[in-house]
Amino acid sequence: MPRKVLLWVLWGGFVAYAFLFAPPDRPDTLQLIQNLSTGNVAGINPLIVALFNIMGVLPLLYTCFLYLDGRGQKIPAWPFAIGSFAVGAFALLPYLALRQPNPTFEGTKNWWLKLTDSRWLGGLIAVGAIALLIYGFQKGDWSDFIVQWKTSRFIHVMSLDFCLLSLLFPVLLGDDMARRGLKDQRIFWAVTLVPLLGALAYVSLRPPVQAAAFDRAHALSPNP
Repeated sequence: MPRKVLLWVLWGGFVAYAFLFAPPDRPDTLQLIQNLSTGNVAGINPLIVALFNIMGVLPLLYTCFLYLDGRGQKIPAWPFAIGSFAVGAFALLPYLALRQPNPTFEGTKNWWLKLTDSRWLGGLIAVGAIALLIYGFQKGDWSDFIVQWKTSRFIHVMSLDFCLLSLLFPVLLGDDMARRGLKDQRIFWAVTLVPLLGALAYVSLRPPVQAAAFDRAHALSPNP
């Protein structure tokens, strides 16, 4: 219960801060979003380009957790997963607060669950995210970014959203490890203490989810 309360407080605080206390929108915000969305990035700080694009990669990373986790939940995960592509943690936090512990996987994996459970998808996500991080850090203008962070609601809130999404993986990690038979708590703490990079490594290297015991028994039983 304390975790759920904390997540709801975090969600409410983030919403209130974004709309009441973050810097105001700049007149050129809509044009900036349009340019970033269409790849017209000439003259835009590479840090902002990298940040905007990685905010599309992070929901993909969460997708590798959410759909398997949602199989055993009373609420479907897919609306929150899809919403996270548009509004990031604003959509993800309610799911994390509403979900119940789910350390097992029942049933069989369809093609979508097999895809989101695959190491190669995790590897592609990791390569994309790391490439964007390197591009932003190497090419970006930090002085300009700080100015925009202080004066643009869009940049300000997107930066905080990135931080939240990078830090929230441990909420799903324990159950994901249990579904895969991973009991070494050093894995949990390595992922937790190295935000984002730890999650990228984990999703690239984790073993496939373990099938439920009754499914294995059913598969091995002779046909009637």
